[in-house]
Amino acid sequence: MSRTLVTGIGTLLTGDLAAPVAEPGDLLIVDGRIAELGTSAGPADVDQVIDAQGATVAPGLIDSHCHVVLGDYTPRQTAVGFLASYVHGGITSVISPGEIHLPGRPHDAAGVKALAVLAQRSWSEYRPGGMKVNGGSIVLEPVLTAADFTELAGLGVRFAKFGFGRYSDPADGLPQVRAAQDAGILVTCHSGGASIPGSKPITTDHLMLLAPDICGHINGGPTSLDSAGLRTIVAETSMALQLVQAGNLRSSIELVDLVREHGAEGRVVLGSDTPTGTGTMPLGVLKTVAELSSLAGVDPAVAWAWATGNVSAVYGIEAGVIAPGRPADLVVMDAPWGAQAPDALSALARGDIPGISLVLIDGEIKALTSRNTPAAARKARITPEVPEPPGSAHVC
Repeated sequence: MSRTLVTGIGTLLTGDLAAPVAEPGDLLIVDGRIAELGTSAGPADVDQVIDAQGATVAPGLIDSHCHVVLGDYTPRQTAVGFLASYVHGGITSVISPGEIHLPGRPHDAAGVKALAVLAQRSWSEYRPGGMKVNGGSIVLEPVLTAADFTELAGLGVRFAKFGFGRYSDPADGLPQVRAAQDAGILVTCHSGGASIPGSKPITTDHLMLLAPDICGHINGGPTSLDSAGLRTIVAETSMALQLVQAGNLRSSIELVDLVREHGAEGRVVLGSDTPTGTGTMPLGVLKTVAELSSLAGVDPAVAWAWATGNVSAVYGIEAGVIAPGRPADLVVMDAPWGAQAPDALSALARGDIPGISLVLIDGEIKALTSRNTPAAARKARITPEVPEPPGSAHVC
């Protein structure tokens, strides 16, 4: 049984929107899971002590829209190792919106199902940089039947994506969207203008008809719906509202105002919508948190919950909340060295990217000095000392 004590916490973010900041007592991790908050355990009772040195401890970010395919490689940007690099941006889990960037992606029922099951099985075993990849999202096609979705759900496929199948009109996808939902599969739908050649715009009317579980990149992927459409989706539906980095920032700010007006904060989830034409972005989710905090006036602790606990609740995954029994997927961060802010939350509020000095996944150290963020003003200290994981530190 491995036991780790996290002490010296200056600010503790929970990821829970109802109480996004907790009293910063010590935290005990046992066998990769959070065992106690405000624990009475001391250094003599554990195998490892992590002293946050007064910095902020938060749940690892969850990228709710990450275009994985197979392996830590993106054909869209011909980049290798991007997921391991995302860990250095504080992202400890990602969710696939369909392995749509696979060259020669199949469109027949057998091929579509085979790809989803292959990806689900592969990502269940493969953890690049320690990251948890929730992959294997079925891309909806007109040839799929209710029996296909029942089969897929039985094989462990939990997510579906609508918006890239061979439909003459997106409205024609209603039978597949309903059949997937009836089988217990969570459906994310593209929204807004066409994202790549061969795809089609999906309008507010389409979304109202299809009624997916998640309105994917409602702020644009990359082209947003119009203002009236944004208001309709927020005010007249219960869809989860996904805001992404690779979208329209103006629409994001407009959506935050609508969310506040309608008390819809619990429906907001964040993602990067990368790798896409926007590129690979290890700091994509962290940058979105900073933008919403500094430009839309969102409390940084609330924005962090939108990227962690809200994603956990919408997608039904364990990670994302600091609470007993949950996985110990944690980030230790502080204001960047030399910043005009005293701590990580103050840095986010003014639009600065915090410095990450430690990333834990299932209680194991996966990154010490982030190679992608600025240096942290206060750096976590580990006892007994451990070496930097391979590829961890900045290269100067």
